[in-house]
Amino acid sequence: MAEKPKSVVLTVVAAAVFAGLGRMVLQKVKADRAARASKVAGPLDEKTRAWISDVVRTPRR
Repeated sequence: MAEKPKSVVLTVVAAAVFAGLGRMVLQKVKADRAARASKVAGPLDEKTRAWISDVVRTPRR
């Protein structure tokens, strides 16, 4: 009879762990979206885009 309550507790703990992990994943996705949206100050013109591309591709000395 002691086995049944243990299995119920294990099931509840497992469900809580998976719910917590799911919540953490959703928070991470929301944070990533917010960070991506807030870091862009505005649309980049072609000259700025070319300069950034050149800086990124040029090897550092």
